[in-house]
Amino acid sequence: MPGTRKLGRRTQPRMQMLRGQVTYLLENGYIETTVTRAKEVRALAEKMITLGKKKDLSAYRAALAFITKESVVKKLFDTIAPSFADKNGGYTEIYKLGARRGDGAEMAVIKLANFDIVKAEEDKKAAKAKKAEEAAKKAEEAENKSEDAE
Repeated sequence: MPGTRKLGRRTQPRMQMLRGQVTYLLENGYIETTVTRAKEVRALAEKMITLGKKKDLSAYRAALAFITKESVVKKLFDTIAPSFADKNGGYTEIYKLGARRGDGAEMAVIKLANFDIVKAEEDKKAAKAKKAEEAAKKAEEAENKSEDAE
């Protein structure tokens, strides 16, 4: 496993927490967490992106075994990993935010290095899907009107 940080948890709860954070990072592009957790998440997220760059069935299954949502694995292999095709490592960036109010824990934001590019691609796909859905609704309405006219 990546680091030796135990994060105050036993092995299984720690790995479940890290799996959840890696999934959320790949799904949304960034997360806000403590610095030590961010460093652990970085190692695991970069391994998942490297798997995504391989583009074979065994890599896909290995990613499915770790990432908790199938839709995130599909996004990893279809959009995130290809955007890092020319880059070897350094897929994530960590920015320190300062101390958290309450307990004083050092906070950080971890994000994908090309977060803006991936977000733009997703927005285009979402807009295209929305247009197709609207066109299907219009066609269905037109069909219903023609049936009513008969």
